[in-house]
Amino acid sequence: MRFIALWLCAVCIIVFAAQHIVGTEPFVLDRSVMWSEPWRLVTSIFAHENAAHLLANLFGLALFGLVLEGRIGPKRVFWLFMLSGIAINIFSPYPRSLGASGAIYAILGALVVLRPWMQIWVSYLPMPMFIAGIVWLAQDVIGSLVPDTIGHLAHLGGLGIGVAMGFVWKKRFGDPPRRKNKYDPKLERDLDRWEDAYMRT
Repeated sequence: MRFIALWLCAVCIIVFAAQHIVGTEPFVLDRSVMWSEPWRLVTSIFAHENAAHLLANLFGLALFGLVLEGRIGPKRVFWLFMLSGIAINIFSPYPRSLGASGAIYAILGALVVLRPWMQIWVSYLPMPMFIAGIVWLAQDVIGSLVPDTIGHLAHLGGLGIGVAMGFVWKKRFGDPPRRKNKYDPKLERDLDRWEDAYMRT
C-alpha cells in the first residue's frame, strides 16, 4: 500500500474521533493493566491528548513518513512505526502514556542515517537532517532531567531504534545513485532499479 504514512495519519484521526465518543481511557497505555488489556499497546500509539498534540504528530508523520517511504518503501515504514511504537510502550518507564511521537522519532532516526543531508527546519532554523538529529537528541536528554508531561524517554527510544534500523537498511541497499542537473538516461535507470529494490523487498 503506497502512502502508508497518510494511512497511519488517517487511523490517528479516526482514533481521536473515537476518543470523543467513548472517552480516552480505553485507548491509554496504563501499565497496571497493560498485559490484561494488551490492545492498549497499539491503541495508545494512535491516541492523542488534544487537537494540538494530534496535529503536531500528524505533520511529522505525514512529512517525514512520506520521505522515508521514498527510500525504504511503505512496508518498512509501516513496520518501523508499529514495532517501534509497541517496543517503546512495553519498555516505557511512564505509568500512563499515549501518542505517536515515539514511533515518529523512529522514522526521524532512520532518516538521520538514510537522508543525512536533507535540509529541514528546526525551531525556525534550516539545518541538515543529521544536525537536526543531534538537536533532538540533546533536547530530549536535557528534557528527561526536567519533570514535565512530555515523553522524552520515548522520543529517545524511538530515535535510537530508527538510527539502528537506518544503518541496517543502509548496509543492505547502500546509497542511491546521484542525480545530475541534466537528464541522464542511464542514471535514471540505475535510480529506478535502486528504488524498485526497496519497494519490492
